[in-house]
Amino acid sequence: MNHFYKPIILTILLCLPFPSINGQALKMNQVQVIGSHNSYKIGIEKPLMDIILAERPEAIGLEYTHISITQQLDLGLRGLEIDVLYDPDGGRFSKPKSIDMLKAQGIEAKPYDAKLMNAPGFKVLHIPDIDFRTHCSTFKVCLSDIRDWSRSHSAHLPIIITINPKSSGLDRPGFAEVIPFDEKVLDALDKEILEVFKTAELVTPSQVKGKSKTLRQAILDKGWPDLAMARGKVLFVLDSEKELTELYQKGDEHYARPMFSNTDPENPHAAFFIMNNPVKEEKDIVDRVKMGFMVRTRSDADTREARTGDKSRFEAAIRSGAQVITTDYYQKSLSPNKDFEITFDGKYSQCNPVLSKSTACHLN
Repeated sequence: MNHFYKPIILTILLCLPFPSINGQALKMNQVQVIGSHNSYKIGIEKPLMDIILAERPEAIGLEYTHISITQQLDLGLRGLEIDVLYDPDGGRFSKPKSIDMLKAQGIEAKPYDAKLMNAPGFKVLHIPDIDFRTHCSTFKVCLSDIRDWSRSHSAHLPIIITINPKSSGLDRPGFAEVIPFDEKVLDALDKEILEVFKTAELVTPSQVKGKSKTLRQAILDKGWPDLAMARGKVLFVLDSEKELTELYQKGDEHYARPMFSNTDPENPHAAFFIMNNPVKEEKDIVDRVKMGFMVRTRSDADTREARTGDKSRFEAAIRSGAQVITTDYYQKSLSPNKDFEITFDGKYSQCNPVLSKSTACHLN
């Protein structure tokens, strides 16, 4: 593009109206987006999957894969999920046992580069030794990929990333032992986030709380930031069990940590909830969305809906108003029946149906 025209085009873009409801600027919770579940995951190779299924047929729920995270962002997805495992010394997950299992049966495994796995720091994979292939082996690599994409697409809708700490693996001889999370590990996790992202690139609990007494009160009184202010930013949510969530919140009266936490609705830290079953929880999700909270839910799980073509769960997720709906099947090519696809009529974002009379507004 000729540099002469860039300032003119920028001026025109800045003069265009932002999406609004009844003349009021949209807030970031008034949007509904499609995201991916276990966004980093590369599928288990077929010979290994066959071995696993012969022992545990229910493991068919592991049979899915993703394109790279940056390709997902290019497509329009604005919700991501990353599993993290603690590896302070490095090398804990660098020799997957299943590669030896394949060799023992005379099967050559796909190439596996363990170089990044040998470095100290948090690792990203689904199940050590079994479901270990990933588009970004370390947490920092995943975050850096997202950060670089975000900086080069500065007007994007907020990217919401749920972080799932893994504290256990498969208890079998020769399999990697997973280190449980504690306060020290949670601090190290926060540190890695803040080493990659500048605070100005994030939507944080402290920013949303502002001068309110608690984060929950801020949500109920003034709500989330305007969408225009949140564009180009990333929001992190800690998705963990109650005990670890309480540990993350402990001593954080000033909301200094970078991640929101999935807690109960009356907790002072309440702002963002993980409610994965929209069929059973639809009414509760609607109620929380109307109160001003944000919710992540799932349109499919364990490959079940994709194999039968059942979209009733997705339809319930849309009706619920959950702001993030995660799926393994944002493209037909990823689906086992090549027909099941989770989009909003070919798009990955829309106005929130619970908070807007119309979902038809251009957001990306």
